[in-house]
Amino acid sequence: MKLSGTHIIGFEDVKSSATFTANNPATGAVLDGEFPIGGTEEVDKAAQLAERDFDAFRNTDLNKRTDFLETIADEILAIGDTLIERTMAETGLPEARIQGERGRTMGQLKLFAQVVREGSFVEARIDTAIPDRQPLPKPDIRLMQIGLGPVAVFGASNFPLAFSVAGGDTASALAAGCPVIVKGHPAHPGTSELVGRAIQNALKKCELPEGVFSLIQGNGFEVGQALVKHPLIKAVGFTGSLKGGKALFDLAAARPEPIPVYAEMESTNPVFLLPSALNEKIANGLVDSLALGVGQFCTNPGIVFGLEGAAFDSFANQAADSLKQKPAGTLLHAGIKSAYEAGLDELTAIADVEVLAGDLKNNATCQGNPVLLKTNAQAFIQNQRLEEEVFGPSSLLIACESKKQMLEIAKSLTGHLTATIHGTKEELGEYHELITILERKVGRIIFNGFPTGVEVCHSMNHGGPFPATTDSRTTSVGTAAIKRFLRAVAYQNFPQEALPKALKNENDTKIWRLVDGNIKQASA
Repeated sequence: MKLSGTHIIGFEDVKSSATFTANNPATGAVLDGEFPIGGTEEVDKAAQLAERDFDAFRNTDLNKRTDFLETIADEILAIGDTLIERTMAETGLPEARIQGERGRTMGQLKLFAQVVREGSFVEARIDTAIPDRQPLPKPDIRLMQIGLGPVAVFGASNFPLAFSVAGGDTASALAAGCPVIVKGHPAHPGTSELVGRAIQNALKKCELPEGVFSLIQGNGFEVGQALVKHPLIKAVGFTGSLKGGKALFDLAAARPEPIPVYAEMESTNPVFLLPSALNEKIANGLVDSLALGVGQFCTNPGIVFGLEGAAFDSFANQAADSLKQKPAGTLLHAGIKSAYEAGLDELTAIADVEVLAGDLKNNATCQGNPVLLKTNAQAFIQNQRLEEEVFGPSSLLIACESKKQMLEIAKSLTGHLTATIHGTKEELGEYHELITILERKVGRIIFNGFPTGVEVCHSMNHGGPFPATTDSRTTSVGTAAIKRFLRAVAYQNFPQEALPKALKNENDTKIWRLVDGNIKQASA
């Protein structure tokens, strides 16, 4: 598949007079292809198409929507090595990682297809009438979820496939029956176009309306701002920095009609080491986790708490020795390298923060060194910056004076995506208060594992209180992500023939429904 260097707006390829190029972060070389810089004109065209075709798409038979999601996955696979090679060139990520991420992207599309095929995601509720109820008759009321409307999705830099053009936000929005307009990430525009073309091909093969999907490229803020401010856009999906996500959230809140922004942003994913966990195995596992993917995961374990003393000092030395064996790696783009090294400078400028292992600077193009830092609990309490994310392969060890102090620090934490507890079952009982505290601070709690690695499944929650996300009630991974792009509509005293299929008495599709307070598949 050859790159055209155009926006994909419905079934039309659209050029712009201004263009930009992509760079290989590993070599600094400019890659083939010039890509268009979009603006308000392209955004409006895509939004008008999406609005025009929204009702047709959301009312399409669920089997056809299922086929569409599965066909997207097939079309992504059909791109073959061209996609793998271009993504590697634009990100510096290794082949195995890209192949795995392609598999994850296809897998989550097919998982959402299963959700749509099964159909219970509409959460049908039926309360039948009781006309002779006293003192007033009870009406027949039926409720279900429908698609919210056209959705804007922002491609993420650290997951060029799984959190980008056909990633989880797009898959869940399409599954909900919402048209999607993607703002491609400027670091991997070629990858974005290839995947966008796969979605366009799937639309044509499934004979669905063209307004269901568009891709607009650009290397500045104009496209993103125009998308969030456009009156026809009804929700936003974003994965990236706190600064970027909060800016989009504020834009959306300031609209005449405010809309939800589901932004996944900053998280340092605290790890709590109970006394039995201060050993070499856990030290090596921690370093493997922080260095994985050059630390460019939103679940990177950035802060680690333990009780001060000889055991914690030994653990820190073991982790430092392990980290010294980890080589530098290629960061995704120059902006990440600059922010990573600036963040390390800020942390190490704080009193009582020491470098245990790793060099803070790397002179090679887009290379980042793994770094392990250490401080005491008092310094952590006094400096909020130590809890904030430094995106890259670093972690900060914090020595607590006592169990009481560890619990107090846990209470003071802001929101994060995950928290991890290492210890024995018996210790977990002794520290049960810690679990209670963390339930209010994070979206996922891990016991005797590490936060990197987010399983795509029905029970996954990839979210958390602010600043981890802008809405702690939602997830961006797993099938519950579909709920972000749905809203409820109730139908009162409607005749059977006028009701949506999911709410008719006869339950032909055998979806699970709440009928007069009982969950069942039988007809009402």
